[in-house]
Amino acid sequence: MKIDEGISNPIHPHHKLKLEYTEIPFNCDGCKEVGIGLKYSCRRCEFDLHKACAMPPPTITHPFYKKCEFQFNYRPPGQHMRICDACRNDVLGFVYHCKRCDFDPHPCCANLPQVLDDGEHNLYLCFKLSSSCHHCGGKGPGWSYRSQCKSYNLHVACVKELLVESWQAMYLNADKNRIREIQTRIPSLSGKLRNHHGGRGGKVMKCCQMAGGAVRLIVSAILGDPTAIIGAAVAGFMSK
Repeated sequence: MKIDEGISNPIHPHHKLKLEYTEIPFNCDGCKEVGIGLKYSCRRCEFDLHKACAMPPPTITHPFYKKCEFQFNYRPPGQHMRICDACRNDVLGFVYHCKRCDFDPHPCCANLPQVLDDGEHNLYLCFKLSSSCHHCGGKGPGWSYRSQCKSYNLHVACVKELLVESWQAMYLNADKNRIREIQTRIPSLSGKLRNHHGGRGGKVMKCCQMAGGAVRLIVSAILGDPTAIIGAAVAGFMSK
């Protein structure tokens, strides 16, 4: 039986970090973004890292930026505030940076799968929106996931925003009315697609059935562990 002896990380050199699984949201001490599922943790110091932040390759490439080579940085380069080109959140910690083109994805964002497969249907990571985001209604910059039927688009940024608000309400003991208010803002793919298609046709029903599990896949990928198991931990938010 193999024993997990943990790993070392330069920003936490005094103790080994052990691989753990959690269904409670945590704030990554590397990139400063929310996480759930697998993490590397030091319980003694309450120090947590996404799996992608704990063992990052020093250089990566990405299919959206074919001319770029991204270097891993423990802190944002330069003197000015930087924004992740994928989720549009501020870069406050670990980041990949292309000196040539000045692009900056968070480690977890850089590792988002190009295709999410629920076993029967696919969701595709897109550099630009082809139609409006079903949460914010905009076509602003930032990556998104698109359903196979091309009728549902959701910004990576919008999913992050809604999840963080929901978890803050639950874990900070906000009042029940506030929690319900936030939950009703979580976009349900199934309902949105039925409204969009008018509820007609067998292909529409298949697309809507796929959509019920689609958000869980998107959430899982964005939080740093693209598995349907992790997504189930937040499935309750998606079905309201």
